[in-house]
Amino acid sequence: MLYATINPFTGEVVKTFPDATDEEVRNAIAKAHETFLNWKEAPFSAHAAILQKAVDLLRKETDQLSALLTLEMGKVTAEAKVEVKLSTQILGYYVKHAEALLAPEDLPVLDPAEGKAKFVHEPLGVLPAVEPWNFPYYQIARIMAPQFLAGNTLLLKHASNVPQSAAAFEDLMKRAGLPEGGLTNLYATRSQIEMILNDPRVHGVVLTGSEEVGSSVAAIAGKALKKSTLELGGADAFVVLKDAELQKKVDWAVFGRH
Repeated sequence: MLYATINPFTGEVVKTFPDATDEEVRNAIAKAHETFLNWKEAPFSAHAAILQKAVDLLRKETDQLSALLTLEMGKVTAEAKVEVKLSTQILGYYVKHAEALLAPEDLPVLDPAEGKAKFVHEPLGVLPAVEPWNFPYYQIARIMAPQFLAGNTLLLKHASNVPQSAAAFEDLMKRAGLPEGGLTNLYATRSQIEMILNDPRVHGVVLTGSEEVGSSVAAIAGKALKKSTLELGGADAFVVLKDAELQKKVDWAVFGRH
């Protein structure tokens, strides 16, 4: 699998990156697991402080980060800046609300004399994230924020045409104070995804991509008895009613699809 920055406007190959070796993947899993053992014990305030620092960096470095989106996947400048802003808002939302969302919940019981029941949210461990090219930062942010605040660590396998965007987000999180192994960007091959999922220290996988890739990853995860969350490609149909403003609908349909 060739990881490369290819300018979509000119077709120029700007920079290429070597695939991860199996040893690099094994080391990344080990480090992510080691970090998880400490990360899950840290207080929520420590997690939130790191994400808040990431929010501050995203705001400060919007121009540089958005320029990288334009270079790698062709997003025009205005839309690239919107994506950086959206990623900032996602991280900020979880900084503000995750502690309440993760709070234990009392459950009703038939006979209170027999005891109490409680629903708790506990971290799982190391989770790989397989993400697509269309929203390079947003796809990371929406997965990373809730998982980190819940105490998990992530291995990121991003799309092969946005390697610098993936590395930039990893670097940003490190500068925000995230411990090494908290978010690890891997230029992994598809065969290495199976190796990752078969590792006992890995406890699930999240994927956004095509139905073909989703089916393959889901099969591997199922065989390994690992949790999987899949958002697969496609375009939802919509119904146009008789009283709709037709031109408005056409304009928004084209906007939404692209």
